[in-house]
Amino acid sequence: MKTRFFFILWLSSITASLLATDHTSYVNPFIGTQTDATGALSGSTFPGATMPQGMVQLSPETEHMVTWDPCSGYDYNRDSIYGFTHTHLSGTGCTDLIDVSLMPLSHEVRSAELRKGVFGQRYSHQAEAARPGYYMVDLQESGVRVELSATVRTGIHRYTFPQGAPQTVVLDLDRGTYRGEAYYTGRRAYQIIQSQLRVVDDHTIEGFRVITGWAKLRKVYFRAEFSRPFSRRLLMDGARSVGESPVVNGRALRGALSFDPADGRQLTVKVAISPVDNLGARQNMKAEAQSWDFDHYAKAAHDAWQKALSCIDIDGTSEQKTIFYTGLYHVLMQPNTMSDVDGRYMDTNFEIKQMPRGETYHSTFSLWDTFRAAHPLYTLVAPEVAAQFVRDMIRHHQTYGYLPIWDLWGQENYCMIGNHAIPVLSDAILAGLPGVNADEAYQAMLESSTRSHLNSPFEVWEKYGYMPQTLQNTSVSITLEQAFDDWCVAAVAKKLGRTADYQRFLRRSEFYRNLFDEKTGFFRPKDEKGQWIEPFDPLSYENPSFIEGNAWQYMWFVPQNPKGLIELLGGERNFLKKLDENFSLTATSGEVNGNASGFIGQYAHGNEPSHHTVYLYNFAGRPHRTQELVEQVRSQFYNATPCGYAGNDDCGQMSAWYIFSSLGFYPFNAGAAEYVLGTPLFKRATLHLVGGRDFVITAPRKTASRVHVKRVLLNGKPLKQLMLTHQQIAEGGTLQFDM
Repeated sequence: MKTRFFFILWLSSITASLLATDHTSYVNPFIGTQTDATGALSGSTFPGATMPQGMVQLSPETEHMVTWDPCSGYDYNRDSIYGFTHTHLSGTGCTDLIDVSLMPLSHEVRSAELRKGVFGQRYSHQAEAARPGYYMVDLQESGVRVELSATVRTGIHRYTFPQGAPQTVVLDLDRGTYRGEAYYTGRRAYQIIQSQLRVVDDHTIEGFRVITGWAKLRKVYFRAEFSRPFSRRLLMDGARSVGESPVVNGRALRGALSFDPADGRQLTVKVAISPVDNLGARQNMKAEAQSWDFDHYAKAAHDAWQKALSCIDIDGTSEQKTIFYTGLYHVLMQPNTMSDVDGRYMDTNFEIKQMPRGETYHSTFSLWDTFRAAHPLYTLVAPEVAAQFVRDMIRHHQTYGYLPIWDLWGQENYCMIGNHAIPVLSDAILAGLPGVNADEAYQAMLESSTRSHLNSPFEVWEKYGYMPQTLQNTSVSITLEQAFDDWCVAAVAKKLGRTADYQRFLRRSEFYRNLFDEKTGFFRPKDEKGQWIEPFDPLSYENPSFIEGNAWQYMWFVPQNPKGLIELLGGERNFLKKLDENFSLTATSGEVNGNASGFIGQYAHGNEPSHHTVYLYNFAGRPHRTQELVEQVRSQFYNATPCGYAGNDDCGQMSAWYIFSSLGFYPFNAGAAEYVLGTPLFKRATLHLVGGRDFVITAPRKTASRVHVKRVLLNGKPLKQLMLTHQQIAEGGTLQFDM
């Protein structure tokens, strides 16, 4: 009897294992890597190997020098690869990183070829594959098969050379980026201040480069270990060869390492990196990459991604799962680890600091994009990681003086406007995230809202009650976005009992009203005398008072007070008329901003200012129209092909919109720890929350043609409002949509 019992138990465990979903099998890392024939779809993602929040993001470049489009370095439409580098940006609108390039070749490299530094090789998508934590491609000229994997801080390469062919690996520290017209003039977007290659022994190279680009100063240290000794080396600084010297310093460093083909066809290379020093790279290698078993690393990366992606289970078609889990993958790739295994990191003052035991420092905070949905998604499905992000932002504030705006490689690059770390902190505090010191976070929010800096002269803000265009460029966009940030400060001040602060910032959160022109029905720029600035064309993208959008797209950015916006436009009837026009007016005026794409009328899903707009109908009594538009955006601007996004994925924000909007709700006011309802895509979805709780979303009668929602029940009781709080979800339970 006992034997039979254990057999049944064993059989049950095997069955459960077989039935368990491998979420990584639905991830297609090529989604977002291609621009379509019209140029309308471009996610600027990359297909290479990385871990969740990995420091290393190891991927190929399809251009000799990476340009602003695609910023990731990989374009599915190109047919050549120029190197495999260890750091990348996913979906951003500007380009940087592209550090420590390796390229395997099946011929001996001489000085003239190394000096030129161009090692492009053709490839075919038929001989290319990618999955989470793994990338493979066959290079046609050399016949080398390249396989890539990664730990958090180490890139793992496996090269399989043709039988008997020469074996060479080029290590290039002079790869980087161009931006815009600079590409056509040969002007680089980066400058190497200093770099070094050092031969440690016959199978180890160390080095670093100090570089300035989009991030004003970056230090990248590395240690590269080879599974077999190199028999010959050639090190050069530009046109200068260093002979047999084991060290070369300069600004255009390359090395060519030759390996004896008699020792075998396969070569494994491990490259650990550090933003601190060479000791950090060595320790990262020792802690994460002692084995030479490539398959071990690929399996470990798979398992890490499986764990990360299994926070949500959905019941959908194969295509829906591919779009959904690839989106979740793109969200969880960053922010990136920026501290070594020993906890050391470089702060904004370029000082080496030590993280508390068990904590990891992060960077790559594309906050103008990701505050809207990507960070709220972390708050919901990975609260411990979200709390760490908040602590990291507070550390940034402590050394820099205010919270990050766009933090890259631990440094502020000051891209875009507002200070949208503020809603991230607000969302965390109002959600009650464990591990967040509310008083400390609030102090950072307060000081970041009162200390004037580049795009935020707060003495001007409080004097005029708006940003005058004559004193501050992109004034209308800043006024609207700063008013939202101020609401977030007010909401936290209220929670903490800071009455005077609450009243001050609540008043500031209504400053958007001061730029509304009743005559034109738009927010528009004023000068410091309170006069409207002429001419004014709401369709124009060339108006310097807006950034990455026109007056139509910024018309709706009052997420902190949609009822106030309705009132400003003259009530629900006038509001709905204007909102309908927003989704139907196809007229243009002059050049359309390159960031604007994915149009439904003036709505531009390919850029972030529009992302919440489809949910505005909820606040004016027409939720069925929100539901129709959510479905239209989901089906029209997302697909499971390489051109699967309507615009830059922007560190996962485009993906996060889809994830939330497929589940049936969205963080309309991203700093409020609450969500507005939409329409679900799946019959069933389950959020696996901390503490073993599940939040189950069901729509039993959901079909492709059933978009409208009849009623919504939370734990069996009808919801009286089209809203959910974070707390209601975090407690677990069931949300049922009757279609």
